[in-house]
Amino acid sequence: QVQFVESGGGLVQPGGSLRLSCAASGFTFSRYGMNWHRQVPGKERELVGTITAAGTTNYADSVKGRFTITRDNAKNMVYLQMNSLKPEDTAVYYCNNPMLTSWGQGTQVTVSL
Repeated sequence: QVQFVESGGGLVQPGGSLRLSCAASGFTFSRYGMNWHRQVPGKERELVGTITAAGTTNYADSVKGRFTITRDNAKNMVYLQMNSLKPEDTAVYYCNNPMLTSWGQGTQVTVSL
């Protein structure tokens, strides 16, 4: 079945960096675009950015210039490099295939002193 397993979250100080990873399985990964989302308790899930099957990326204005999405089709992995982190980036981060309804458990990112 379709699965997404996110990892790499943690506690980081403002201005720091983290690299999130997402392992995808259960579908032909190389044929699909992938998204990264984030969610803060009590708020709706927010789209952070997308990467198409061809590798074209697009980002929310709030993260543009700081976050970078890449993918490795040989490993069925998608990554989110986060630099210059701000406290408002604190959230649970999820990856998903926008054509499918499955979600992983997410990985918590906390940006704080």
